[in-house]
Amino acid sequence: MSLLRPLDPAFPIERQLTVDASPVVLINVFTLDKTDEETFLQAWREDAAFMKRQPGFISTQLHRAIGENPTYLNYATWESTTDFRAAFTHPDFVAQLAHYPASASAAPHLFQRVGVPGICVA
Repeated sequence: MSLLRPLDPAFPIERQLTVDASPVVLINVFTLDKTDEETFLQAWREDAAFMKRQPGFISTQLHRAIGENPTYLNYATWESTTDFRAAFTHPDFVAQLAHYPASASAAPHLFQRVGVPGICVA
């Protein structure tokens, strides 16, 4: 099973991890079969607990799409790509990916805040 699929095939998460940026926001969209929802939630809970203990972790929030079929969005803030890369490539985290149901796929992508005068700050 290949859990990860790129949100942007021209610049997948593996390439993003090589860019030094600070702070960064991980947006990860998960899709899965409805019958696998509880298994997914348990696997995500374990991943989030691991990430929460890692240097540079700031916060995370999981969201479920409105509707019948489960689509989830995870929003996580990290101090830097360096910190996120260390956690994301950690052997314990990589091993945990096997706990996700076979129907699950994830599209992780890193972002930085953008300042727009009069609207939001970077």
